[in-house]
Amino acid sequence: MELNFLLRTSVILLLSAALAYARAPAGPWDDFNYAPESKTVHPKAIHSTFGEVRDAQRLVQNAGPATLVGKGSWVALDFGGEVGGLISLSFEGITNTSAISLSFTESPSFIRPTASDDSSFPSANTTYDGVLSVPVPLTLGAWTQPTASLRGGFRFLTIVLSDGDGEVTFGNVSCAISFMPHVEDLREYAGYFYALDPVSNDMNFLTKIWYAGAYTVQTNTVPVNTGRDVPFAPAGSWANNALLGVGSPIIVDGAKRDRAVWPGDMGIAVPTQFVSTNDLIPTRNALSTMFAAINPKTGALPESGPPLSQTGSDTYHAWTLVGTHNYFLYSGDIAWLQNVWANYTKAVAFLEGKVLTTAADLATHMNNTPLASAWAANATALKQTFNDAFWLDDVGLYRDNQTTTLCPQDANSFAVLFNLTTSQEQADRVSEGLEQNWNELGPVAPELPDTISPFIGGFELQAHFESGNDARALDLLRRTWGYMLSTNLSVQSTLLEGFTANGSLSYRSYRGYNYDPAYTSHSHGWSSGPTPALTFYVLGLTITAPQGTTWALSPHVGVGLPGAQGGFETPLGWYGVAWTLPPNGALGVLTIRVTTPSASSGVLKVPRGMGGTLEVDGVSKGQVEAGEEIALKGGSHNVVIWPSISGALGG
Repeated sequence: MELNFLLRTSVILLLSAALAYARAPAGPWDDFNYAPESKTVHPKAIHSTFGEVRDAQRLVQNAGPATLVGKGSWVALDFGGEVGGLISLSFEGITNTSAISLSFTESPSFIRPTASDDSSFPSANTTYDGVLSVPVPLTLGAWTQPTASLRGGFRFLTIVLSDGDGEVTFGNVSCAISFMPHVEDLREYAGYFYALDPVSNDMNFLTKIWYAGAYTVQTNTVPVNTGRDVPFAPAGSWANNALLGVGSPIIVDGAKRDRAVWPGDMGIAVPTQFVSTNDLIPTRNALSTMFAAINPKTGALPESGPPLSQTGSDTYHAWTLVGTHNYFLYSGDIAWLQNVWANYTKAVAFLEGKVLTTAADLATHMNNTPLASAWAANATALKQTFNDAFWLDDVGLYRDNQTTTLCPQDANSFAVLFNLTTSQEQADRVSEGLEQNWNELGPVAPELPDTISPFIGGFELQAHFESGNDARALDLLRRTWGYMLSTNLSVQSTLLEGFTANGSLSYRSYRGYNYDPAYTSHSHGWSSGPTPALTFYVLGLTITAPQGTTWALSPHVGVGLPGAQGGFETPLGWYGVAWTLPPNGALGVLTIRVTTPSASSGVLKVPRGMGGTLEVDGVSKGQVEAGEEIALKGGSHNVVIWPSISGALGG
């Protein structure tokens, strides 16, 4: 089958059906949804065995029991991807002197009978968590892991005959999924994304990474009483029965750990949540938890939720305020906003910066025009001050502070995203300067040497898209997230917290993680940046007012893709887009179909390089230039742009 035929068949023939439903339709993209079909999952394969293990293969998909013979014999079971919850099994044959223990790990690098990977505390010996021992003497029949020792994230389970020289026969090994406790069908997404990528080694890579990000955030959506205990469990154990906040379910940073609310992480995870599942209850509960813990005298917000309850971070204080704007934008939950408004205004007074722009928008929705005007004016003044203090024109980047020449990845990415750059040329220079930090796996952060952070990388990804450097954005995406999704060091279904410049798991070893690669999380929502980025930039669809009463469509078509389709929902209904561009790229005809709720309205921004003749629903609208905005009513529209030679080569 010719490549072009495959691309056009997959993208074009599905357009009408894909945009006709109020929820995400079925399609080939469903094959790449990593969420399990049931909330009770069984091992999908045997990773390895040691000693005498009879009928190990029968444990796969609950086909029958297996037998461990002799002390030290073990079997490592592979669940096929990231899971988390409580293990159950059934003992069918035991001896009085035998003992069984279980060890868990996300990475196959830490499959071992004597210890799990680490979640309680980072230790250089990588064995802090130890194993979970089944109480002795063993008894025939069903056994279920105690709720306090729930394991939030793992792919591999090792069952070992840890004592006794007899035999133990067991079967019916399963994991009862604990995340997304309020949802029965984990695969029922409100949104979707689909694009074929002829540049990647895997043509379905972009679709896969979108769904990997979505599933990562699902694994981070947990019951409120399953937080990691603080003070931490003693060495040789772990405990996940701490209270996380004011409501359940709640969104946390990682499946395995820290299992706590971190507002900065939500800066990536919540947009992922919105475009994929539109499951915003966990976000509301997390934000309510942060506002409930505000310092009533100073207005300071905590850095993290309970039981960690760390304080003293202006950055994460600001992220709670930014998260408030995101939640209200996606949900339109004015009753909740009114409830937290007094604490929100105290928190803004405590900290002025990026948050002023979004704070001014919220003040407008609260009909507080004087406050909105004041915050907006302060944001404008700070923009010039920021540039005067930190811009290094000879380098083309912003420096970290006025006493250094270090130009950090995070600050420069945020400068583009938060509109602190003063011109397109300046934004382009920042994008180009950030690329200088890359190696074959992605950006090595100058502010954290030997570290690739997908969290900050997610913001850098957006910054390249935002500045119009789309090819650079996709190059970054393929490098960093292509490695994370494919490496056999990880779970190949959810996304790593971070890794070193050479791809090892020793992330932040020298900065807080005590040289413990077993502590690194393999399912961290802050690493899901490509999921919203592909929807907001490649697909090009964003909402610009609460619940999507207004929206914008600005597809980034100059990315070497033949097309993209997808969408999401808000309380108003379904928003769907599909665009196609012939293989000859910029000189081809751009076809867009967009469907939005009738109660909404939006604008189409003519993509870069696509100036020409515009046709909407079969009616010619004359010549348009790249960057020009065309008003569209809600409903379904077919848009065609026939590029002129000047439009195709310029813009």
